[in-house]
Amino acid sequence: MNISVAAEKIFSVLGLPITNSMLVAWIAMGFLVIISLVATHKIRLVPRGLQNFFESVCDAILTLVDSVMGDRKQSLRFFPLIATIFIFVLVGNWLGLLPGVGSVGIREYHEGREVLVPFLRSTAADLNFTLALAVISVITVQVVGILSVGFFKYASKFINFSSPLNFFVGVLELISEVAKLISFSFRLFGNIFAGEVLLTVMFFLVPYVVPLPFMMFEVFVGFIQAMVFSMLTLVFLKIATIEAQH
Repeated sequence: MNISVAAEKIFSVLGLPITNSMLVAWIAMGFLVIISLVATHKIRLVPRGLQNFFESVCDAILTLVDSVMGDRKQSLRFFPLIATIFIFVLVGNWLGLLPGVGSVGIREYHEGREVLVPFLRSTAADLNFTLALAVISVITVQVVGILSVGFFKYASKFINFSSPLNFFVGVLELISEVAKLISFSFRLFGNIFAGEVLLTVMFFLVPYVVPLPFMMFEVFVGFIQAMVFSMLTLVFLKIATIEAQH
């Protein structure tokens, strides 16, 4: 049994290393693109089948965004980002639970011992993926804040020399923005990676029947973590727009 924190390199393309978590991310993107094309191939006024399912999912997400934003215009503005984060993270998390993911690979020797390098690995079990997603989320929040408030007014939130107290508060605000990157990335990575470790240990010690409840629990965790990441992004966006109104 081998547990690696870092995603393993499978092959290279023009010198670019391709990891097992990157392969799952591509599979997730390909799956979403294909199923979206199939669902929207023949749009009907009265939806049915796959189109009805997708419209129900989008309507549920939009209703959730409405409950936070309280403004349909703003909800429609941020809906594409929030829906993309939620669906992509959810599919990536659930793909990591499929049979063979993390357990089928090639045998290699590292530091004098033979280890299994899996061909596929959950996307969120790679800190590079969660950090990249966190950067996108945090930068989007900053851009929305600047567009809503104005550059100089928004910058005064972090750099304010009007008084020692305001300067200290600005420093704390700046630290909190950096902390968002750490919180976003490590929360998602930690939960999914811990789940992978738990399932690996359980399958190694007591295979087949005993790990099934843990599998169901990880399905729930994958959903919750996708929800938490997207909802935190939405709340931070809401905070940026509220500051503009004041």
